[in-house]
Amino acid sequence: MDVRIDHVRKEFARFPALEDVSLDIRSGELIALLGPSGSGKTTLLRLIAGLDEPSGGRIFFGGDDASHRSVQERNVGFVFQHYALFRHMTVAENIAFGLKVRPSATRPPKDAIRRRVGELLEMVHLSGLERRYPNQLSGGQRQRVALARAMAIEPKILLLDEPFGALDAKVRKELRRWLREFHDRTGHTTVFVTHDQEEALELADRVVVMSQGRIEQVGSADDVYDRPGSSFVHRFIGEASELPVEIQDGSIWLDDRPIGLKAENEGPATLFFRPHDVDLLDGCGGCLSGVVVGSRRLAGARRVELELGGGRHRVEVDIPLAHPAGPKTALSFRPRHWALFPAAAAHPIDS
Repeated sequence: MDVRIDHVRKEFARFPALEDVSLDIRSGELIALLGPSGSGKTTLLRLIAGLDEPSGGRIFFGGDDASHRSVQERNVGFVFQHYALFRHMTVAENIAFGLKVRPSATRPPKDAIRRRVGELLEMVHLSGLERRYPNQLSGGQRQRVALARAMAIEPKILLLDEPFGALDAKVRKELRRWLREFHDRTGHTTVFVTHDQEEALELADRVVVMSQGRIEQVGSADDVYDRPGSSFVHRFIGEASELPVEIQDGSIWLDDRPIGLKAENEGPATLFFRPHDVDLLDGCGGCLSGVVVGSRRLAGARRVELELGGGRHRVEVDIPLAHPAGPKTALSFRPRHWALFPAAAAHPIDS
């Protein structure tokens, strides 16, 4: 099922939660809505679900305008962060609930419901636990029950709101891998909300980066990480060091010296680079050079904080564990890949 968001707005007491959002979601796609708190991602998910109505614009399911249809009419499956399971019902009863409460005309026979529950228990790797109650399950198992319950009604679209947010890091990682495999088996159009960039980059076919009620960028994990379309995306996705620079005669300058990088246009800008994506140099006449003022271990590398320009600027770069740099040591480097954004704008300068 394709979903098309067409110039959608949503206001709460005249506060704009979403402003002119347009997005095409392809059938069978697993898409992540990623952004900080207040970016509008959960509001957009609720509008797709039919839990709220847009203040303006339209939402299409396939070719049909679903903007003002109820949740039941849209036939969506919804999985919440905190499971929302019925504590007095067994696992099997929770999964069957959506089928049992259908109007009698569309309610499947008891045998068909029983078969469907059995299929879903097998699919989510919980066979044998159908008679247990939610308080007898782990957090990861409860979330899989919630997903099976959402799938029982054979939804057109599966919506997940921070589905792993209440779980510890190890369980979250295991469930992410499982959800990707589950999605590939079922082929449902799936939209999930997260503020966890690692989760979005690992799971999604495409990532929708949101900020202040608007979409900043839509693309694959490689697109948003390697080719961020705005300074916000560069800061939010991955880790970034940044410096205020000046473009003069095709060269990038920091303070009063060129740093060996070329760019078009002229004027003040902000240079962004990833701490791990630098070349260390043995001194240079046109590069970046600073003094180590801090250091911490990062798995197989060490991240050092450098002061540049006599303390006017600070950046972080990664160095090998065996590198001799220590406190107050001078270190020279040049970004291997970098992005440049005009000082007064959010979008990149061609370079």
